[in-house]
Amino acid sequence: MNILIVGSGAREHAIAWKIRQSKIAGKIYCAPGNPGIAEIATCVPIPVDAIEKLVAFARENEIDLTVPGPEAPLVAGIVDAFEAKNLTIFGPSQKAAALEGSKAYSKYFMGKYKIPTAYSEIFTDYQAALDFAETTEYPCVVKADGLAAGKGVIIVENFSEAQSALRRCMLEREFGAAGAKVLIEEFLHGEEVSIFALCDGKDYILLQPAQDHKAIFDGDKGPNTGGMGTYAPAPIVTPALLERIKKEIIVPTLAGMAGQGIPYKGALFIGLMIDGGEVRVLEYNCRFGDPETQVILPLLDGDLPEMMHLAATGRLDECRAGTADQSTVCVVLASGGYPGQYEQEKKISGTDSDFDEGILVFHGGTARNGAGDLVTAGGRVLSIVAISDDFQKSREMAYKAVDNINFEGVYFRTDIGAKALKYL
Repeated sequence: MNILIVGSGAREHAIAWKIRQSKIAGKIYCAPGNPGIAEIATCVPIPVDAIEKLVAFARENEIDLTVPGPEAPLVAGIVDAFEAKNLTIFGPSQKAAALEGSKAYSKYFMGKYKIPTAYSEIFTDYQAALDFAETTEYPCVVKADGLAAGKGVIIVENFSEAQSALRRCMLEREFGAAGAKVLIEEFLHGEEVSIFALCDGKDYILLQPAQDHKAIFDGDKGPNTGGMGTYAPAPIVTPALLERIKKEIIVPTLAGMAGQGIPYKGALFIGLMIDGGEVRVLEYNCRFGDPETQVILPLLDGDLPEMMHLAATGRLDECRAGTADQSTVCVVLASGGYPGQYEQEKKISGTDSDFDEGILVFHGGTARNGAGDLVTAGGRVLSIVAISDDFQKSREMAYKAVDNINFEGVYFRTDIGAKALKYL
């Protein structure tokens, strides 16, 4: 199979790495890719939002399977465009991707199908939102309705902070059109967990649950980011709890989508809040997560492109896959100043170190400068992943590997995985 991956981050690098191991993978392309992906696939200079060019490339190069990584092209309808040309693509249709593309729609959907979630109110008028914020309980959460690269969720502790968040979203348009509509939502206490399922419209296969670290600083302090690190499997998700998640959330989600005539195919990523015996949905995402992909794919015991092709063609019941009895930990190395303003083109050293076995280095925001040096080119620069038979060992291996890599202003959290220790 000739395979096209769409994207340029560490998630797409991890997908390419896993696909490269497949016995059925032929030529692997990535648009636009990055220097790490270029070592295992052919990178082509097509932006992720150039859907017509991607369709043309897939036709010209006899692509058997296309795998979009980021959410934006999925919400923009890349799957519909490919399928209109009889090209096989792994992902949800534009209508199905609205589960992520519009938080207001996902709230409507969860209400209709009685899927547990937080209470929220939706606003398109700034003054109406402000009036509600004066009377609501704190802390609460202000959410931009549309896509905001993981940064459109703001936890506020009082009315003054809510006013600032609403102004940023609705008046200053910090998140662009995504903030024209906002949700003011009940704050949920507990621990977040990421659940992933490969879906074919009716059947699904679960991958290992992961736990992300969204805040920039240790102890989950500071503003949200796209994700500063993660680990899998998340021990807070016991077998009994997983059965409840299937029954109360995954099954009704897929049944609800199918019942609306919008069968969900592709990767379904559900962000959950777990508090004691209570489980509620924080958000739906219509693709693999970043940095969760970097820890769940190394644990997948199965042929990824075969699984994706079966899911895309509605035949997931033919698939056989399992998960390795191991643990993975990912630490993200970010540019200084991220998620705010940060400098780029800082020379990176150490990615070619003689790492211990079980260390994987996935490129996120990297590039080559005119001299051919590897340099920073984004907020989240590298994902350092360790895999072993023991969680604590994986954690130690990851941080040991981090010590070998450097660039000016490098920043990372030092507590990735600490939450898991109390369960082990």
